[in-house]
Amino acid sequence: MSGTDKVAGKAEELKGTIKEKVGDATDNRSMQAEGAADQMSGKTKQAAEDVKDDLRDDRND
Repeated sequence: MSGTDKVAGKAEELKGTIKEKVGDATDNRSMQAEGAADQMSGKTKQAAEDVKDDLRDDRND
């Protein structure tokens, strides 16, 4: 299990959430879009790590 990669994905998702909220507060569409993109990237990385974990588990069974 690659916990470090999962944490990095979650951190990126959190960073995106913060960026998006700051963009909302300042009416900065560019920052809102960057935040949304960061969130999706973080979620994608986490999902990829989950798939890797599942494959490792299946291989060890």
